[in-house]
Amino acid sequence: MPEQIENGVVVSLAYTLTVDGEEMGSATAEEPLEYLHGGENIVPGLEAALQGKRIGDRVSVTVPAEDGYGDYDEEDIDEFDVDEIPGAENLEPGMMVEVEDDEGYIYEGSVVEITDGLVVVDFNHPLSGKTLHFEVEILGMRQADDEELEHGHPHSLADYFYDDEEESDK
Repeated sequence: MPEQIENGVVVSLAYTLTVDGEEMGSATAEEPLEYLHGGENIVPGLEAALQGKRIGDRVSVTVPAEDGYGDYDEEDIDEFDVDEIPGAENLEPGMMVEVEDDEGYIYEGSVVEITDGLVVVDFNHPLSGKTLHFEVEILGMRQADDEELEHGHPHSLADYFYDDEEESDK
């Protein structure tokens, strides 16, 4: 077992994320977050702060926007005709919507407003431009296996037993 957090290590942690004093996310010791250190699974500022930490360490980390979800980009807002978005008649401001571009890529954004047959969608991450505050406890770590390193993220226990649907039917 690795002694400290470094690239290639799967880390289990409990955390609370607050933004502007409001809790925005958490994971508990009973249901921890697992991530592959160096795999860009978590925001860069938090990953950097956890480098070298050990099991049992408790860390309080403040991550500025540029090391979190990035700065808010005013240009990352677009308008779409209502008929371009399936189910647009049921949309309301604040709802998330998926939009497909001409190449078939799907982007998720937040509906800002619906007016005159147009839907205005903000594609910024909801926490972009925000300072993030994390309270973290390192619960466990292990060396990632070759497949996890290749895929760039840790696999759940189910993935160890069932690599595909065919095997899960056994």
